[in-house]
Amino acid sequence: MTALVHYAVAGSVARLTLDSPHNRNALSTALVEQLLQGFSDAADEPGVRAVVLGHTGGTFCAGADLSEAAGQDPGDIAVDRAREMTKLLRAILELPIPVIGAIDGHVRAGGMGLVGACDLVVAGSQSTFALTEARIGVAPSIISLTLLPKMSPRAAGRYFVTGEKFGAAEAAEIGLITLAADDVSDAVAALVAEIAKGSPQGLATSKALTTASILRGFDELAEDLTRQSARLFVSDEAREGMMAFLQKRPPNWVG
Repeated sequence: MTALVHYAVAGSVARLTLDSPHNRNALSTALVEQLLQGFSDAADEPGVRAVVLGHTGGTFCAGADLSEAAGQDPGDIAVDRAREMTKLLRAILELPIPVIGAIDGHVRAGGMGLVGACDLVVAGSQSTFALTEARIGVAPSIISLTLLPKMSPRAAGRYFVTGEKFGAAEAAEIGLITLAADDVSDAVAALVAEIAKGSPQGLATSKALTTASILRGFDELAEDLTRQSARLFVSDEAREGMMAFLQKRPPNWVG
Protein backbone atom coordinates (compact mmCIF):
# COMPACT_ATOMS: atom_id res chain seq x y z
CA MET A 1 0.00 0.00 0.00
CA THR A 2 1.29 3.45 -0.93
CA ALA A 3 2.20 5.56 2.08
CA LEU A 4 0.16 8.77 1.86
CA VAL A 5 0.79 9.68 5.51
CA HIS A 6 4.22 9.31 7.11
CA TYR A 7 4.40 8.56 10.83
CA ALA A 8 7.48 9.20 12.95
CA VAL A 9 8.21 9.63 16.64
CA ALA A 10 11.08 11.70 18.04
CA GLY A 11 11.22 12.25 21.76
CA SER A 12 7.87 13.52 23.00
CA VAL A 13 6.50 14.27 19.52
CA ALA A 14 4.68 12.09 17.00
CA ARG A 15 4.66 13.57 13.51
CA LEU A 16 2.04 12.81 10.88
CA THR A 17 2.94 14.20 7.46
CA LEU A 18 0.45 14.29 4.60
CA ASP A 19 2.33 13.22 1.48
CA SER A 20 -0.04 12.83 -1.46
CA PRO A 21 1.17 15.56 -3.82
CA HIS A 22 -0.52 14.15 -6.92
CA ASN A 23 -3.92 15.29 -5.59
CA ARG A 24 -2.80 18.09 -3.26
CA ASN A 25 -3.18 15.93 -0.17
CA ALA A 26 -6.87 15.41 -0.87
CA LEU A 27 -8.83 13.36 1.63
CA SER A 28 -9.05 10.08 -0.24
CA THR A 29 -10.34 7.04 1.61
CA ALA A 30 -6.80 5.66 1.81
CA LEU A 31 -5.32 8.88 3.18
CA VAL A 32 -8.07 9.19 5.80
CA GLU A 33 -7.53 5.59 6.91
CA GLN A 34 -3.78 6.12 7.24
CA LEU A 35 -4.32 9.35 9.14
CA LEU A 36 -6.70 7.62 11.56
CA GLN A 37 -4.14 4.86 12.08
CA GLY A 38 -1.45 7.44 12.75
CA PHE A 39 -3.49 9.16 15.44
CA SER A 40 -4.25 5.79 17.01
CA ASP A 41 -0.56 4.84 16.98
CA ALA A 42 0.37 8.16 18.58
CA ALA A 43 -2.13 7.60 21.38
CA ASP A 44 -0.44 4.26 22.13
CA GLU A 45 3.04 5.80 22.42
CA PRO A 46 3.60 6.27 26.18
CA GLY A 47 6.20 9.04 25.84
CA VAL A 48 4.34 11.16 23.28
CA ARG A 49 2.97 14.46 24.57
CA ALA A 50 2.03 16.15 21.28
CA VAL A 51 1.14 15.24 17.70
CA VAL A 52 2.29 17.52 14.88
CA LEU A 53 0.21 17.31 11.70
CA GLY A 54 2.19 18.64 8.75
CA HIS A 55 2.44 18.26 4.99
CA THR A 56 4.72 18.06 1.98
CA GLY A 57 4.27 20.31 -1.04
CA GLY A 58 2.54 23.63 -1.44
CA THR A 59 -0.90 22.46 -0.29
CA PHE A 60 -1.76 21.31 3.22
CA CYS A 61 -5.05 19.76 2.13
CA ALA A 62 -7.40 20.48 -0.77
CA GLY A 63 -10.44 18.71 0.70
CA ALA A 64 -12.26 15.64 -0.57
CA ASP A 65 -10.81 13.55 -3.39
CA LEU A 66 -13.55 13.92 -6.02
CA SER A 67 -11.68 11.64 -8.43
CA GLU A 68 -12.92 8.67 -6.39
CA ALA A 69 -16.49 9.49 -7.42
CA ALA A 70 -16.20 8.00 -10.92
CA GLY A 71 -18.71 5.23 -11.56
CA GLN A 72 -20.38 5.45 -8.14
CA ASP A 73 -23.73 6.76 -6.98
CA PRO A 74 -23.26 10.45 -6.11
CA GLY A 75 -25.57 10.25 -3.11
CA ASP A 76 -23.70 7.29 -1.65
CA ILE A 77 -20.39 9.03 -2.24
CA ALA A 78 -21.57 12.17 -0.46
CA VAL A 79 -22.77 10.22 2.56
CA ASP A 80 -19.58 8.13 2.69
CA ARG A 81 -17.39 11.24 2.47
CA ALA A 82 -19.36 13.02 5.18
CA ARG A 83 -19.09 10.03 7.51
CA GLU A 84 -15.36 9.68 6.84
CA MET A 85 -14.88 13.37 7.61
CA THR A 86 -16.92 13.15 10.79
CA LYS A 87 -14.88 10.17 11.98
CA LEU A 88 -11.56 11.91 11.24
CA LEU A 89 -12.48 15.18 12.92
CA ARG A 90 -13.79 13.34 15.98
CA ALA A 91 -10.56 11.34 16.18
CA ILE A 92 -8.55 14.56 16.40
CA LEU A 93 -10.88 16.10 18.97
CA GLU A 94 -11.03 12.95 21.11
CA LEU A 95 -7.31 12.17 20.99
CA PRO A 96 -5.96 12.48 24.56
CA ILE A 97 -2.90 14.31 23.19
CA PRO A 98 -2.79 17.89 21.85
CA VAL A 99 -2.61 18.09 18.05
CA ILE A 100 -0.66 20.93 16.44
CA GLY A 101 -1.27 21.78 12.80
CA ALA A 102 1.95 22.88 11.06
CA ILE A 103 0.90 24.58 7.83
CA ASP A 104 2.81 26.43 5.14
CA GLY A 105 0.61 26.01 2.10
CA HIS A 106 -2.93 26.21 0.78
CA VAL A 107 -5.93 24.99 2.76
CA ARG A 108 -9.32 24.45 1.16
CA ALA A 109 -12.65 22.74 1.91
CA GLY A 110 -12.20 19.67 4.11
CA GLY A 111 -8.66 20.81 4.89
CA MET A 112 -10.23 23.74 6.72
CA GLY A 113 -12.09 21.26 8.90
CA LEU A 114 -8.80 19.66 9.88
CA VAL A 115 -7.46 23.07 10.87
CA GLY A 116 -10.52 23.68 13.02
CA ALA A 117 -10.13 20.31 14.75
CA CYS A 118 -6.47 20.83 15.71
CA ASP A 119 -5.87 22.17 19.21
CA LEU A 120 -3.17 24.58 18.06
CA VAL A 121 -2.26 25.68 14.54
CA VAL A 122 0.82 27.48 13.27
CA ALA A 123 0.73 28.83 9.72
CA GLY A 124 3.52 30.32 7.64
CA SER A 125 3.65 33.07 5.05
CA GLN A 126 2.84 30.72 2.16
CA SER A 127 -0.46 29.72 3.75
CA THR A 128 -3.81 30.67 2.23
CA PHE A 129 -7.25 29.67 3.43
CA ALA A 130 -10.64 29.63 1.69
CA LEU A 131 -14.11 28.14 1.98
CA THR A 132 -15.18 27.94 -1.66
CA GLU A 133 -18.01 25.40 -1.35
CA ALA A 134 -20.80 27.89 -2.14
CA ARG A 135 -19.12 28.65 -5.47
CA ILE A 136 -19.80 25.11 -6.68
CA GLY A 137 -23.30 24.76 -5.23
CA VAL A 138 -22.57 23.01 -1.93
CA ALA A 139 -21.72 24.15 1.63
CA PRO A 140 -19.12 23.48 4.37
CA SER A 141 -21.61 21.28 6.20
CA ILE A 142 -19.65 18.80 8.34
CA ILE A 143 -16.61 21.02 8.73
CA SER A 144 -18.78 23.77 10.19
CA LEU A 145 -18.74 21.66 13.36
CA THR A 146 -15.08 22.50 13.94
CA LEU A 147 -14.90 25.88 12.21
CA LEU A 148 -17.80 27.76 13.78
CA PRO A 149 -16.54 27.24 17.37
CA LYS A 150 -13.12 28.62 16.38
CA MET A 151 -13.77 31.46 13.92
CA SER A 152 -15.29 34.72 15.06
CA PRO A 153 -18.98 34.96 14.07
CA ARG A 154 -18.34 37.95 11.81
CA ALA A 155 -15.50 36.16 10.03
CA ALA A 156 -17.59 33.01 9.54
CA GLY A 157 -20.45 35.13 8.20
CA ARG A 158 -18.05 36.58 5.66
CA TYR A 159 -15.84 33.72 4.54
CA PHE A 160 -18.52 31.01 4.48
CA VAL A 161 -20.36 32.95 1.77
CA THR A 162 -17.71 34.96 -0.10
CA GLY A 163 -15.18 32.18 -0.71
CA GLU A 164 -12.40 34.78 -0.47
CA LYS A 165 -8.82 33.73 0.12
CA PHE A 166 -7.07 35.04 3.21
CA GLY A 167 -3.63 34.59 4.70
CA ALA A 168 -2.09 33.49 7.97
CA ALA A 169 -2.27 36.89 9.69
CA GLU A 170 -6.00 37.16 9.04
CA ALA A 171 -6.50 33.52 10.06
CA ALA A 172 -4.86 34.26 13.41
CA GLU A 173 -6.88 37.43 13.91
CA ILE A 174 -10.22 35.64 13.42
CA GLY A 175 -9.30 32.67 15.62
CA LEU A 176 -8.95 30.03 12.91
CA ILE A 177 -5.28 29.44 13.77
CA THR A 178 -3.20 30.00 16.90
CA LEU A 179 -0.44 32.09 15.36
CA ALA A 180 1.17 33.19 12.12
CA ALA A 181 4.92 32.64 12.05
CA ASP A 182 7.82 33.39 9.74
CA ASP A 183 9.40 30.06 10.74
CA VAL A 184 6.76 27.38 11.27
CA SER A 185 9.24 24.76 12.52
CA ASP A 186 10.65 27.04 15.22
CA ALA A 187 7.20 28.13 16.37
CA VAL A 188 5.96 24.55 16.54
CA ALA A 189 9.07 23.46 18.45
CA ALA A 190 8.48 26.20 21.01
CA LEU A 191 4.87 25.09 21.54
CA VAL A 192 5.90 21.44 21.81
CA ALA A 193 8.50 22.32 24.44
CA GLU A 194 5.82 23.95 26.58
CA ILE A 195 3.32 21.12 26.09
CA ALA A 196 5.96 18.52 26.97
CA LYS A 197 6.09 19.95 30.50
CA GLY A 198 2.57 18.62 31.10
CA SER A 199 1.66 15.19 32.45
CA PRO A 200 -0.36 12.73 30.34
CA GLN A 201 -3.34 13.01 32.68
CA GLY A 202 -3.09 16.77 32.91
CA LEU A 203 -2.85 17.20 29.15
CA ALA A 204 -5.66 14.80 28.33
CA THR A 205 -8.09 16.27 30.84
CA SER A 206 -7.21 19.86 30.00
CA LYS A 207 -7.68 19.23 26.27
CA ALA A 208 -11.00 17.49 26.91
CA LEU A 209 -12.31 20.62 28.62
CA THR A 210 -11.69 22.60 25.42
CA THR A 211 -13.27 20.06 23.06
CA ALA A 212 -16.32 18.94 25.07
CA SER A 213 -18.73 21.52 23.67
CA ILE A 214 -17.52 20.91 20.10
CA LEU A 215 -18.11 17.17 20.49
CA ARG A 216 -21.61 17.84 21.80
CA GLY A 217 -22.22 19.64 18.52
CA PHE A 218 -21.16 16.49 16.67
CA ASP A 219 -23.61 14.41 18.71
CA GLU A 220 -26.46 16.80 18.02
CA LEU A 221 -25.86 17.82 14.41
CA ALA A 222 -23.55 15.44 12.52
CA GLU A 223 -26.29 13.17 11.18
CA ASP A 224 -28.43 16.07 9.93
CA LEU A 225 -25.38 17.71 8.35
CA THR A 226 -24.46 14.44 6.66
CA ARG A 227 -27.90 14.33 5.04
CA GLN A 228 -27.61 18.00 4.11
CA SER A 229 -24.23 17.37 2.47
CA ALA A 230 -25.60 14.48 0.43
CA ARG A 231 -28.67 16.47 -0.65
CA LEU A 232 -26.56 19.38 -1.86
CA PHE A 233 -23.99 17.17 -3.59
CA VAL A 234 -26.57 15.49 -5.87
CA SER A 235 -28.45 18.70 -6.71
CA ASP A 236 -28.59 20.23 -10.20
CA GLU A 237 -26.77 23.31 -8.92
CA ALA A 238 -23.88 21.25 -7.56
CA ARG A 239 -23.58 19.30 -10.80
CA GLU A 240 -23.41 22.57 -12.74
CA GLY A 241 -20.98 24.08 -10.24
CA MET A 242 -18.60 21.13 -10.34
CA MET A 243 -18.75 20.90 -14.13
CA ALA A 244 -18.07 24.63 -14.46
CA PHE A 245 -15.11 24.31 -12.08
CA LEU A 246 -13.63 21.42 -14.08
CA GLN A 247 -14.22 23.24 -17.37
CA LYS A 248 -12.80 26.49 -15.97
CA ARG A 249 -15.87 28.54 -16.88
CA PRO A 250 -18.42 30.60 -14.92
CA PRO A 251 -21.34 28.50 -13.68
CA ASN A 252 -24.80 29.04 -15.12
CA TRP A 253 -27.06 29.21 -12.05
CA VAL A 254 -30.70 28.79 -12.99
CA GLY A 255 -32.24 28.31 -9.51
